[in-house]
Amino acid sequence: MNALRRNSGFSLVEVMCAILILGVALAGLTQGVTTALVSSKESELQTTAAPFAAGLIESLRAQDYLSDGATEGDCGEGLSLYHWKQSITSAGIDGLHEVEVVVQNAKSGQPIYELRTLLFQVPEDTEQGRTRRSKESGSRRKGGR
Repeated sequence: MNALRRNSGFSLVEVMCAILILGVALAGLTQGVTTALVSSKESELQTTAAPFAAGLIESLRAQDYLSDGATEGDCGEGLSLYHWKQSITSAGIDGLHEVEVVVQNAKSGQPIYELRTLLFQVPEDTEQGRTRRSKESGSRRKGGR
């Protein structure tokens, strides 16, 4: 019976190994949950910043005139975590502009979302020339009938 008692329990080494394995597993689980929460917050920031940047570009499309330069501002009430910067530069072709909108974290200045596109605006010289031509061709058609 004495020999049976010696082999029936756990040794201190076995218990320490089990605690070590459990500790490593818990540390990995904690790290995984933390990473998931950070990714979720980052996704939330980008989900809010993307439509805001697209809205800025759409408001530029609606304008009659594009002027090269840089502007920046806050995103307004309720979006105090965000700050935007917009730059418009000539793309080398007459009337073509490259537009870049960057939405940043207002506190750290770290970029959250960046959107780039090309916008075309008919140059004023060409627009006036087309207007004259269309009026002239219209008057010729009326006279020819």
